[in-house]
Amino acid sequence: MSEARAGRGAPGGRVGTVINGKWQIDGRIGSGGMATVYAATHRNGHRAALKMLHTQLSRDPSTKARFLREGYVANAVSHPGVVAVLDDGETEDGCVFLVLELLEGESLDDRRIRLGGALPLDEALDLADQALDALAAAHEKGIVHRDVKPENVFLTKEGRLKLLDFGLARMKSFQAEATKTGVTIGTPEFMPPEQAMGRRDAVDA
Repeated sequence: MSEARAGRGAPGGRVGTVINGKWQIDGRIGSGGMATVYAATHRNGHRAALKMLHTQLSRDPSTKARFLREGYVANAVSHPGVVAVLDDGETEDGCVFLVLELLEGESLDDRRIRLGGALPLDEALDLADQALDALAAAHEKGIVHRDVKPENVFLTKEGRLKLLDFGLARMKSFQAEATKTGVTIGTPEFMPPEQAMGRRDAVDA
């Protein structure tokens, strides 16, 4: 998702509102099954992205905890190829959100489509190298992403690659997960067989 595609006035959205008296919502970047991402400006002039858990999901304590955990997991990687989570918070009406660095550019999926269906070979190899470097850093910290796909790999205008969405990541330091044994999580087209079969403990680096 890129700031350039941020829509305004989306039905039911928060565009034009101020969150907690300090975040002006400038535009809607995109939305998924769990959250909506907005471009926002802090009252001090700093710009960022606010990833906001949907209202109904924010009412569930376990979903809320898993969402906020994403910030901890991403920052634990501590690599320039992973989006930095700057803060978290909760809106006046009870929706939790993460404050992320605001990226300008496009996902690899959007870029592939824009280029007619495929990336040039040299570019694909370079981006794969960058992605593997970030994933290796995560693996060194005992973190497995578990949802690596073109939509979660972002290319900035400066040509830097960023891994997005550590919401499904697994950390060795966590003893339990919100999902149950045998439950499939992730994106079917991009998950390994062990993950597709719900064998979460068998999914590793």
